[in-house]
Amino acid sequence: MKPVILAEKPSQAKAYADAFSVKRHEGFLEINPCPIFPEGAYITWGIGHLVELKEPKAYDPKWDKWSLNSLPILPNRYEFQVAKGKFKQFTIVKKLIKGTDTVINACDVDREGSNIFYSIYNQTGARGKTIKRLWINSLEVEEVQKGFANLQDNRKDLLLYEEAKARQISDWLVGMNGSRLYSLLLQSQGIREVFPIGRVQSPTIYLIYQRQMEIENFVSEPFFEIEAMFTAEHGTYKGKAKAKEPKREIIQALLSKHHIHPNSPGVITSVEKLDKRMPPPQLHSLSTLQATANRLWKTSPADVLKTMQGLYEKKLVTYPRTDSRFITTSEFSYLAGQVSEYQQLIGHPFPVASLVPKKRYVDNSKVQEHHAIIPTKKLPTQAKLAGLSNIERNLYEEIVRTTLAMFHTDYLYTETKVTTDVNELPFFTTGKTERDKGWKALFVRSSKETEKEEPSLPPLIEQEKVESNIGIKEGKTQPPKPYTEGQLIAMMKTCGKLVEDKNETDILKEVEGLGTEATRSGIIETIKRHGYINVTKNIVSITDKGRVLCQAIEGNLLASPSMTAKWETYLRKIGNGEGSQERFLGSIAKFIQSLLQEVPNQLKTKNIDIKLAPRASKYDSKFKRDPIVTCPKCKKGSIIAHKSFYGCTEYKNGCTQTFNGFFLKKKITPSQIKLLCTKGKTNEIKGFVAENGQTFNASLTFVEGKVKLDFAKE
Repeated sequence: MKPVILAEKPSQAKAYADAFSVKRHEGFLEINPCPIFPEGAYITWGIGHLVELKEPKAYDPKWDKWSLNSLPILPNRYEFQVAKGKFKQFTIVKKLIKGTDTVINACDVDREGSNIFYSIYNQTGARGKTIKRLWINSLEVEEVQKGFANLQDNRKDLLLYEEAKARQISDWLVGMNGSRLYSLLLQSQGIREVFPIGRVQSPTIYLIYQRQMEIENFVSEPFFEIEAMFTAEHGTYKGKAKAKEPKREIIQALLSKHHIHPNSPGVITSVEKLDKRMPPPQLHSLSTLQATANRLWKTSPADVLKTMQGLYEKKLVTYPRTDSRFITTSEFSYLAGQVSEYQQLIGHPFPVASLVPKKRYVDNSKVQEHHAIIPTKKLPTQAKLAGLSNIERNLYEEIVRTTLAMFHTDYLYTETKVTTDVNELPFFTTGKTERDKGWKALFVRSSKETEKEEPSLPPLIEQEKVESNIGIKEGKTQPPKPYTEGQLIAMMKTCGKLVEDKNETDILKEVEGLGTEATRSGIIETIKRHGYINVTKNIVSITDKGRVLCQAIEGNLLASPSMTAKWETYLRKIGNGEGSQERFLGSIAKFIQSLLQEVPNQLKTKNIDIKLAPRASKYDSKFKRDPIVTCPKCKKGSIIAHKSFYGCTEYKNGCTQTFNGFFLKKKITPSQIKLLCTKGKTNEIKGFVAENGQTFNASLTFVEGKVKLDFAKE
């Protein structure tokens, strides 16, 4: 019998087919007989998740309606169904699997790939088939052929499936119960919105909210320092005394104590020079690449993952969903053999420093499922490079340059520390002199950021007398900066640093924070889609809806990254064969029961006073609409929120004043309506969407009964 190869998606199946001679059929490909498959084989595919968990109402009709009385949703067993719109492809897959004795799992080589394969396989009802696993890190023809010739058994794969299935069901349970619980309780308080809850989403949103609160509650305080501009024989340099005080008088007293005036002369008491070196950076994992691309080009983490998947399927880079920054001696061998070719790709030849593998990059013991992201053996032609999009080229070149850097010399520089004495008050200066750019030369063309280098110093000698221009410098303490999207990835990965409890910090460090390398960008996209955060010009901010959620879950385990980390620790035990799905889901059920008991009383004690923009809702008629502002037209009624607009309460008496709830795809909030009616103009609003899809910022004005855009800066 011909074995059946199941790929995750059509593009992956095509990449496998490129390694063989094939015939095309609807929904599958047929490999002609060859040394690897003497009888031939069939390649078919899913379309991502062909199979999904059933909706709650499929288990019990009472779970169709959102009601507190019907909670908790805890089925006795979990059932799956073919996803909507995917039945045709599932039927093809089912027929092929039923008609063979050997099935090869060729989905992505990670937990989710294992989940997709076994979900489909189990849904077909097939039993007793021999299952093999394709485990490769590259879609190049040679690697694909080698992988199919050396298939693995499915023991490890089954454990990964058990882990992924437990994660999938637990996320479903937390989402179904938590979302209904919080949405219904908040709606009873007059907040007419749906609040999706997620095991990883919710603590992520809460961490963003905490940063926002730190910024908003920050009180800037002045400080005063002593700075000097010194003039030596061969040039000028700056110095600073080690004094930072909240009051100018204290600094002035210090200057008086040392009898220092603006032009008091100084003398250089020490010049210390230390030669330093900086080794090339480590190779990229997905998260370090996402953070780098976001910093350099403002590319979102989701776009980086999508683009890298495309480059992987074009056979230009290795498997992208990796958390490793190491390669094995095998990968190093082919990279070392093609260094000059990679140099030509980026037009940057350099003498190779060493072809000996270094532990900083090459360590077989630190590579498990996947190694770091590197270029494949396949070298693209200049025409193929020219055909890449800007983002594809940026990412591909970043991978090539980072890989080449390990064959380059260290960056060499001299750090100089100077002490200048003015009437026994020391001033300190640090400068840097570059001796050899080394590996940094590789990134000059690809990096748009200007590095904040320490200043270069003129030649200075000990006991040299210098002229001075000394003054008091005033500054202000600065609040923390909001996260960028790239920093969100790093924050999710290292959030243990934000937790005070030592044991919880250790757990978060062990599981590498919130989410996994493959899921973090998807989580960010999900909380954007749910309206909990906004991203404008790469800056992340919490929305009013996000604030409501965070105020509601504050003090609850749903806001705690530690809870998610503890669950993740046990999920990994399942993946290692040391834990059971039943025990894990049992603990999730207990957690949900405790939510149902505790949350109603918790919310009664919270004063959530944020008003949200109106949205269409079947619950609208049940809630009292609070007046926002006196109607600017009739001066009698009040403007209140309706399903998708704002209107005057005197409409039955002839007042026709209304405001749309949306303007150019942007929700208009009650506070903005209030500003329009009282001031005639809002503050700048971010995120309007033009007809061409471009986003822009502007204020809204209310003139002669009409709302218009205003681009004038305040």
